[in-house]
Amino acid sequence: MYLQRRNRILRSNAAIRSMVAETVLTPNDFIAPLFIDEGRDIAYEIPSMPGYYRYSVDNTVKEVKTLWSMGIKSVLLFIKCKDEWKDNTGKEAWNENGLMQRSIKAIKDAVPEMIVMTDVALDPYSEYGHDGIVKNRKILNDETVEALVKMSLSHALAGADFVAPSDMMDGRIGAIRKALEENRFTHTGIMSYSAKYASCFYGPFRDALDSAPGFGDKKTYQMNYANRIEAVNETLRDIDEGADIVMVKPAMAYLDIIREIKNTVTVPVSAYHVSGEYAMIKAAAKMGWLDESKAIIESLTAIKRAGADLIATYFAKDAAGMLT
Repeated sequence: MYLQRRNRILRSNAAIRSMVAETVLTPNDFIAPLFIDEGRDIAYEIPSMPGYYRYSVDNTVKEVKTLWSMGIKSVLLFIKCKDEWKDNTGKEAWNENGLMQRSIKAIKDAVPEMIVMTDVALDPYSEYGHDGIVKNRKILNDETVEALVKMSLSHALAGADFVAPSDMMDGRIGAIRKALEENRFTHTGIMSYSAKYASCFYGPFRDALDSAPGFGDKKTYQMNYANRIEAVNETLRDIDEGADIVMVKPAMAYLDIIREIKNTVTVPVSAYHVSGEYAMIKAAAKMGWLDESKAIIESLTAIKRAGADLIATYFAKDAAGMLT
C-alpha cells in the first residue's frame, strides 16, 4: 500500500508528540482563585468543592507561598463577608481595614512578585446576594458603578496589581479606569469579566462565599447563554473603556466563545474554569468514572487550545504539580 502522506508518523511516540504539540500548558497559564475568611488558622473545606478550602489570611499567605514555589504567578482573591457587615450599599467593600484590603497587603508583603487580582462586585457584601445595589427588587446600574469605583480604588490603594470587575454592570470599566487614572493608580490593571454568562455552574462558588441571590436570579445583568455576538460586543466595549485583559466565564461549556473572542481582540484573553466544572470532575472521579488527573489536564488544555491566554482554575495547584 502506497500513501503519499502518513499522518500517524507524527503520533508514533511520546517524544514526537511532545515536539509537535500545538498547545502546551505551563504553570504560567494559571490564575489561582483563593477564598478568604476572617479569623486565624482557618482551613475550611468547601463541601461542594472537595479538596478546596476557604482560608484565613495567615493560611492564605502560606498557600500563596506554595503556589509561587510551584511556578504560579497570579492569584484571584474572593472574601467571605460576615453577615452583620452586609447591607444594600456594599460599604464594607471599600473599608480600608476590610478583609480584602488586609489580604492584599499581607500577600504583597509576603510574596511581592505575585500578581494579585481582586474580585470587584458587591454580592459578597450585599444583604440581597446580588452584584449591585437593589431598589424595588431591581439592580441599579449607575449607583452600583459608583460603589464599584470606590471598591476598586481601595484595592489599588492596598496594592492590588489588577482589579477584576465581575458584576456585569454597564459602563463600569470606563468609570473604574477613569478613577484609577485620576487618582494616579496608573500601574493598576483591569481584568474585566467581559463575557460572563448567567450559568448554573456557579453553585459551589456561591456555597463557598454564602453569596447566592436572596431573590430572583442574575439574568438581568449576566449574559444569556444562548448568545454569541453579544459576547463579542460586550468584550469590545470593555476594551474601548480600558480593559487590559478580558475574560470569558464559564470556560468548558463556552469554548466557542473563547475562540470567537480570541479571533476578534488583540488583548490577552482569560477564561474561568468555574466551580461547577471543578465539582463535576471531582464527583465523576470519586465514582471511578474517569481519571481525575487526566481529566484535569485535558480540560485545561482544551481551554487553552480554544484561545485562552490565562486560565483561572481551582485545579491550578494540582495541574502545576502534574506539569513540573
